[in-house]
Amino acid sequence: MLLVYTHKITPRLTYAFKHISLRILNVPVSFTTTVEEFIAHDSMKISYTKQPLSSEVFVRSHDLLFEQGISDLDINVQDWGNTKCFFSTSDKSSLPFDIFAATFYLLSRYEEYLPHVKDEYGRFLATESLAYNKGFLHQPVVDLWAYKFKEILQAQFPEFEFPERKYNIQPIIDVPVAYYFKEKGLLRTVGGTLGDVFSLKFKQLYQRYQSIMGFKRDPYDTFKWIVTKQKNSGVKFIVFFLIGEYSTFDKNININKKRFVSLIKYVGDYCKIGLKVSFLALDDFAMLKKEKLKMEATTNYPLEASRHSFSKLNLPETYRNLIELEIRQDFTMGYINYMGFRAGTCTPFQFYDLDYEVQTPLQINPFHCVDYALLKRQSYLDKKEDLQRLMDTVKSVNGTFTPVFHNYSFSNLERWKGFRDLFRLVLESVNEK
Repeated sequence: MLLVYTHKITPRLTYAFKHISLRILNVPVSFTTTVEEFIAHDSMKISYTKQPLSSEVFVRSHDLLFEQGISDLDINVQDWGNTKCFFSTSDKSSLPFDIFAATFYLLSRYEEYLPHVKDEYGRFLATESLAYNKGFLHQPVVDLWAYKFKEILQAQFPEFEFPERKYNIQPIIDVPVAYYFKEKGLLRTVGGTLGDVFSLKFKQLYQRYQSIMGFKRDPYDTFKWIVTKQKNSGVKFIVFFLIGEYSTFDKNININKKRFVSLIKYVGDYCKIGLKVSFLALDDFAMLKKEKLKMEATTNYPLEASRHSFSKLNLPETYRNLIELEIRQDFTMGYINYMGFRAGTCTPFQFYDLDYEVQTPLQINPFHCVDYALLKRQSYLDKKEDLQRLMDTVKSVNGTFTPVFHNYSFSNLERWKGFRDLFRLVLESVNEK
């Protein structure tokens, strides 16, 4: 166990230390403000305050973990070996930066509470983030800092054996539209037909009625392939179905259709089912609750995981709504157009509510790559190299790689060519040594 001496124990302090020590390094941590208890402790220990007590491992503390509320912080990002960090310390400090305050800043998404420019959907942009602007979005810096901290502890306490964690993957499959042509209802089918005719898309018109009449598999119906992959994988996929009402933003199948219900049940027999929260439900608690209850009635299981339409987050309201509905996990933390680490980590963490200054029961599972980001690359080889580079980065810290694919990513449509192989690459990565 690691004992931390500090002049004041705060919720922010315990939150940051537990992520680094417990979740990343697998070492339990406790805290004390009593010098005598610290001196008597015969295992790993550090002091986290303004001045060292003696010759112990000492990290000079930044004020952030002892403050309340939000203020405009002066952040100076500097190089630190193969990575970057901020909140520099002093010559007496065993670490040149206060990695615990920096970790809190990134995990709490402190910057997303400050004034910033949003996109047309109201989302926080990657280009507004400190990580993007200072050139470390591509690194899980929090995990890298944790391993630098581990090296300091190992040098001081060579007899202590650190548990090793293993690289893992958490494949996410998003289903905003289950079928391209089927189960759309009369009005949408007629509208699509007229659109095909007026646009002279006769090949698509032929495919539409081949699918509707059952002569050919719908292009988006890749679920049999997904289930086959699940059967041969030791890792549980999470499949997020959108079941909200039809709107300008969300255009999935009506949840009252028997075929759609059967599809969810079929996939749920093999994969974990999550709720893709509709765009309108993000700002409507009653609608969100209705979607949750509908999904639970469909699967006959309590809903544990959510992911939001358009990957939109309104902090802290979005997460507070999930907590009130007792949803345990969320998979929305990430960027659509950029690969990387929005919260600076590839380790799941708890949501910290900055307004209430409390760690919540909601587990945030940041994703690191969406298939749309890979579409930017022209060739399959470029896509593969980008994906492999990202996985290798996560492997280097034995973290959890969380990619997001869509059901239509595995279709035979031209723009998604090669994405089945990319998904296989992710699945195979967990078995590589």
